[in-house]
Amino acid sequence: MSATEQRLLQVNGINLSVHSAGPAGGRVVWLLHGFPECWYSWRRQIGPLVAAGYQVFVPEMRGYGQSSAPQEVAAYDLLTLCADIQGAMDQLGHHEACVVGHDWGAPVAWHLALLEPERVKAVVAMSVPFAGRPRQPAIDSLRKHFAERFNYIVYFQTPGVAEAELDADIAHTLRLFMQGGANADLILKNKPASARLFDGVPVPTDLPRWCTADDFDVYLHTFAGRGFHGALNWYRNFERNWQRTEPLANAIVEQPALFLLGDQDPVGVLEAHTLKRMPERVPHLEQHLIAECGHWIQSEKPDEVNHFLLAFLARTYPQDSSR
Repeated sequence: MSATEQRLLQVNGINLSVHSAGPAGGRVVWLLHGFPECWYSWRRQIGPLVAAGYQVFVPEMRGYGQSSAPQEVAAYDLLTLCADIQGAMDQLGHHEACVVGHDWGAPVAWHLALLEPERVKAVVAMSVPFAGRPRQPAIDSLRKHFAERFNYIVYFQTPGVAEAELDADIAHTLRLFMQGGANADLILKNKPASARLFDGVPVPTDLPRWCTADDFDVYLHTFAGRGFHGALNWYRNFERNWQRTEPLANAIVEQPALFLLGDQDPVGVLEAHTLKRMPERVPHLEQHLIAECGHWIQSEKPDEVNHFLLAFLARTYPQDSSR
């Protein structure tokens, strides 16, 4: 991985930790991580992007690492998360950018494209598709559909409940999330509504092949001493997100867009309807399904991800901006 410079920016009422690399004057690419990840989950993309001449900016998103982690649930709604990145772009003088997001970083990337049609020239999302604002908050549908069965998002809603389980052993929690098979069990396993997240999920004995012990230490450091409260608060704003995005209800992502999904990612099952509808809201869309790949797409299949990402950037966001 290319060496990065870290800085703390005071934006939108918080301190935002941002790692950066690449040549001054290179076109700007922002990489937004998801749950429960960290800026380092983009380690295999930073070097190739820098080698292609791009300036790369990788934040520790609000609630993670050295960035601020407010206690209030409402401090993590989607437009506030977007405002963190917008404020950082303003402070750094970024008038143009490509925004790339994985997992929870993907909705932030999609909405930055909607909010910043002049500044965001291209958008890339991994694992989480976009088909516009739903007719009702997603949590309402989930609570109704999973009244008798376990659902991880419903389980995450009450502050303190999921924290008690996830914070009890952070290393154990991260190992369970990182394992591809266990991740599918976490999301799709059929069990009673009264169950906990890890009930019935096999405990992995080894790290996944894409995560070394040194890599794992970086993930551990992200959550050490703070736990998962801030990260979980992202899940507790579905109703607030729905309310605050009403002005964007009919908005279309007009920029060139790339969407990547692993063929073994359980999100593909959960978001099947959204995937079908996505071209209606993202008309200039390029999609690729990556074989033998789970949810942690940029870590599991970095060569494939980098191939599609760099090819997309070369066509839609080249270094020679006059093209």
